[in-house]
Amino acid sequence: MRNFLQGFLVFSTLSSSSYLFNDIIDLKFDKLHPVKKNRPLASGKLPLNKAVEAAFLLGLFGLIAALLISVSFFLVALLFIMLHIFYSLLFKKHAVLDILGIAFSFILRAYGGEVLTGYHLPFWLFLTILFVALFVAATKRHAELLKRGTESRPALFQYRDRLLDSYTSMFGSASIIAYALFTFLEEPPQFSSPTRQFLVSVFPQAIERKWMVITIPFIIYGLMRYAQLAYEGKEAEQPEKIVTTDIPLIVSIAGWGILVISILYIL
Repeated sequence: MRNFLQGFLVFSTLSSSSYLFNDIIDLKFDKLHPVKKNRPLASGKLPLNKAVEAAFLLGLFGLIAALLISVSFFLVALLFIMLHIFYSLLFKKHAVLDILGIAFSFILRAYGGEVLTGYHLPFWLFLTILFVALFVAATKRHAELLKRGTESRPALFQYRDRLLDSYTSMFGSASIIAYALFTFLEEPPQFSSPTRQFLVSVFPQAIERKWMVITIPFIIYGLMRYAQLAYEGKEAEQPEKIVTTDIPLIVSIAGWGILVISILYIL
């Protein structure tokens, strides 16, 4: 748990640094955006020189902290911050690369967790994370294109509605398939508990069942609900708002989490 909290702090610090850096690069676009113009930097509340200083110090602190944890984790953290720098300077200006940049950022976060905890994340779970990130990124670009047109970011010049629709469909389907294969092919870690011991004593076959399969409907519903909200224009440009404000989606995520914890500690 200690390593997990340390890693969470490092990635939070590096993410803050990269977001500040991205806001600095996007300053002229954010000033014209109806929502982003209210951000501290775009609104003028945060001076540009202070933003540059904060981005540098946060990045430096995060990398030093990562190095103090372990060299391997430092390398993952370094790749993470370099990816975000390249994303802000290059990738986000080009279609496809901008979506891939967002997705691989989540993959590096997941791999950083693997390095810290020593738990090997199954291949199909990695693919699930990748496809879900691509799905969210595609819906985000679709919303930006519909609401703001091509003036909000250079990469949108290279996208069309139908292309982003196909991306959303493709990555949503791939997410469900990858997760289904993960639940069926991979054995989840099993933690000892009195409830598990009792269940095994009365129903020995219980531990051999593919219980993770029953979580698939929650993933299907969650993706479908997210796509519905995104295509209705419900804050798809800000995925965190959709995830934290829509009650059915919150219930779906909570239900999935409760089931997973129950399977790991009870079944």
